[in-house]
Amino acid sequence: MSHLPVLIIDLALILAAAGVTTLLFKKIKQPLVLGYILAGLLVGPHVKFLPTVTDNESIHIWAEIGVIFLLFSLGLEFSFKKLVKVGGSASVTAVVEVVSMLSIGFAAGIAMGWSTMDSIFLGGILSVSSTTIIIRAFEELNVKHKKFAGLVFGVLIVEDLVAILLLVLLSTLAVSQQFAGVEMLTSILKLCFFLVLWFIAGIFLIPTFLKKTRKLMNDETMLIVAIALCLLMVLLAVKVGFSAALGAFIMGSILAETTQAEHIEHLTKSVKDLFAAIFFVSVGMLIDPSILIDYTVPILIITLATVFGKFLSSGLGALISGQPLKTAVQTGMSLAQIGEFSFIIATLGLSLKVTSDFLYPIAVAVSAITTFTTPYLIKASEPFYNFLERTLPKKWVAGIQRYSSSTAGITTLSDWKILLRAYTTNTVIHSVILIALVFFGSKYIQPFITEHIINGDRGIIISLILTLILMAPFVWALSIRRMQRNAYSHLWLNKKYTRGPLIALEVLRIGLGTFFVAFLIFQFYDTFVATLIAMAIIIAGIFVFSRKLQSFYDRLENRFLGNLNARQAQHAPEILPWDTHLTELVVSPDSVLVGQTLVDLAVREKYGINIALIERGKRMIPTPSRDERLYPHDKVLIIGSDDQLATVKPLFEGQGDANEAYDFPKNEMTLQKVVINSQSPIYKQSIRDSGIREKSQGLVVGIERKGIRILNPDSNLVFENEDIVWIVGNHKKIPELLR
Repeated sequence: MSHLPVLIIDLALILAAAGVTTLLFKKIKQPLVLGYILAGLLVGPHVKFLPTVTDNESIHIWAEIGVIFLLFSLGLEFSFKKLVKVGGSASVTAVVEVVSMLSIGFAAGIAMGWSTMDSIFLGGILSVSSTTIIIRAFEELNVKHKKFAGLVFGVLIVEDLVAILLLVLLSTLAVSQQFAGVEMLTSILKLCFFLVLWFIAGIFLIPTFLKKTRKLMNDETMLIVAIALCLLMVLLAVKVGFSAALGAFIMGSILAETTQAEHIEHLTKSVKDLFAAIFFVSVGMLIDPSILIDYTVPILIITLATVFGKFLSSGLGALISGQPLKTAVQTGMSLAQIGEFSFIIATLGLSLKVTSDFLYPIAVAVSAITTFTTPYLIKASEPFYNFLERTLPKKWVAGIQRYSSSTAGITTLSDWKILLRAYTTNTVIHSVILIALVFFGSKYIQPFITEHIINGDRGIIISLILTLILMAPFVWALSIRRMQRNAYSHLWLNKKYTRGPLIALEVLRIGLGTFFVAFLIFQFYDTFVATLIAMAIIIAGIFVFSRKLQSFYDRLENRFLGNLNARQAQHAPEILPWDTHLTELVVSPDSVLVGQTLVDLAVREKYGINIALIERGKRMIPTPSRDERLYPHDKVLIIGSDDQLATVKPLFEGQGDANEAYDFPKNEMTLQKVVINSQSPIYKQSIRDSGIREKSQGLVVGIERKGIRILNPDSNLVFENEDIVWIVGNHKKIPELLR
């Protein structure tokens, strides 16, 4: 008998335990994550009455793969464009919440006598809410269409990016074991540099690659390519000193900008679910029940700090950002939990051996408790708001409403803001690209040419020229390119006192371009010579190659923007301070709306809503006409209040309109053979006049007459004696009609 490897035995044990517990948690309608953790506890080393996993090292490797795919899937849902579109409200709310919870967690840890590092990691664990738990709760409570849900999703998007930043900062802090300001700043700048560089390169290359190979891609090859891209970015991230999780998240967010994002997300979901299950089971394996008993009081304290701290900080952030009191209360009570990112931060501290053994199981216990409380808090948020509105002084409520209204109207940007924003974005993006090209030329191009092609000074000169050619369009864009021409002209012509700052900006841009060229040349020659050559190159570029560089750069920019906007969804601003907003509903195939025109539906007259956009496949129909029809799977952008949207939502989902046709049992539809004779009720009648379709829910699909077979016969064909008729229909009603 062959010997079965221990890893396979352990994997079978893990998945069997996970299968049983998740079925149980599905039955009691609780998040599956908790079922996985319970499975890990049962097969872990701390529970002795069940078979135990023995090869812990291999399981931890699989769990690390689970983290990679979990972060990859979060990246696919993240999208940098979503981050840009969440707006100031979500950003302000997220920042206030994260900073507050970092402080609350740190203060709670210190107050309980924990070490500084334990307290810092506790703050990180408490600062990020659970995307999985919130989405599940919103779906179960049917509140995804409500206004506050949009704000919550925006906050979660910002929190995902903040969590990635926290992973980098906590790793740096854990390694240095001290608050080294310069080292932390270096880590932040390094992270920002690589985020910008990878995003630009990824958007420029990957969507184009997927478009070129689209005809060669089936589900199998697309899955392989997507996972390969994910793991390649993981390798790259680890190579430059970041975590594997960061690389997976970045590649997911790049692929989220492509037109194949939904397809990739669908294909990789099963892989992610499998490895994520192993990760969460490994989380449960690390829990020691005796520690939970010993630390019951800290668990209760941290749970209360999480619920009340997140409610107050998120609610306060929403109010500061200009949201109404109702939205702020609902947002705060929705975000009052911790989840998957908290596990990853806790795992980081454990793997780096900088946190105590008790912190990890405490984090898991708090997550489990807040997971159970989340649906009840969301459900209680509106009654609690009504209580606050009745209880708070009227002046306070009116003041919050005035503040919300005033902040909603602040949308005008001055010419200076427009110009400075464009110049800042241009400078950051092209500086990152130029720095990357300088190091690419000096660290890779020059050694390759001098070692394999031409030695000595000639090899260095060729390397320098090639790198300068690569840098030329980006130096031109940084130093010479005109941006926001209307704003610039308005400032130059209408406000003479602004010409000095405008000239200074242009000089600064040319100086930056000169610096980057000089920085490259300095890698090969001394400073003085580098500066002179750089100035000569910049002047030559301005007067000789400007038009060609502009043409080449425009092609690069158009390709980048085309890739970036390929999956662009249309959104419109919210209408404040009223509780009116946009939401997207999908027309179910079972909906009574299918096939009807908008004028017949009269949704504005009946429900008070307006349809702003219909998305049908790749086709967008903005402000559809009265004669436009709705079809199954149409995505409809609707504007209305929470109550109006709640009323109309069941119509789109096909709820509450079941009838006999919808209830028809599928297994009663069969293919039947009927022989016509002179006594048959339909003898000498045409198919149309026979009433087979109307009376028996049947369809004539074939007739055999005198050895001749007629497939899908014309409805005017008349039944004759001894015709053999094939009918698809209700096997109970057809014999009644034809006998």
